Amino acid sequence: MKKIKKGLIRKLMPSPVQVRHAEYSMLFSADDDISQPSKYLISLALKAIGYAQELSLDEISPIEKHRSSTNIWPGQHYKLLAGLVLALKPKIVIEIGTCRGLSALSMKKFLPQGSKIATFDIVNWKSLPATYLREDDFKDGRLVQYIDDLSEPSVFSKYRQLLEKANMIFIDAEKDGIMEQKFLDNFKSLSFKTKPVIIFDDIRLWNMLKIWRNISLPKLDLTSFGSWTGTGIVEWK
Repeated sequence: MKKIKKGLIRKLMPSPVQVRHAEYSMLFSADDDISQPSKYLISLALKAIGYAQELSLDEISPIEKHRSSTNIWPGQHYKLLAGLVLALKPKIVIEIGTCRGLSALSMKKFLPQGSKIATFDIVNWKSLPATYLREDDFKDGRLVQYIDDLSEPSVFSKYRQLLEKANMIFIDAEKDGIMEQKFLDNFKSLSFKTKPVIIFDDIRLWNMLKIWRNISLPKLDLTSFGSWTGTGIVEWK
């Protein structure tokens, strides 16, 4: 009983430091994790981090001067995403969760010629007043938005041929630990042309701790080089 009470008190304790934004999380032992990073993931991460250290995203959000700027790195994942594009040289990038468009724009800037980003959301980018996307971003056909919910199996199957061509998948959706599991379950039904790398956002948030821990595929926590709320990469096999 004392252990339970102590755990509850610890969970409810206020932040020990004064910060703009705080979230509850938890630390876990690594030796009993069901998966470990592969040599491929470690090599990919080192290459992407090297690229991220040198690149600039000034032109993506030139008027954005607050702390969530695309150029805050480490701390935000935009430069790491761009670095992963440079390292992977993907033909097809799938983004789940368009939101304001900063991630899509960061990746598109370094996309190889002839490559494409397909970004999915349940709302049109035009309906968000704070969006960074503009009509010009879609004119060359390298960035396309689909308004659909990929967590639904019937919807997912509509895009099977597109998804199976993906080399890189970025999941930045609900972060409730439920929708993300649906994506993983749906991915199991695909026959990928090449093994993609899947990037998960916010893996250190409370609702995402279980799903990240339970992934049995090779995975690597890159939070120190991505978003302060957690960034992880998975090698799909």
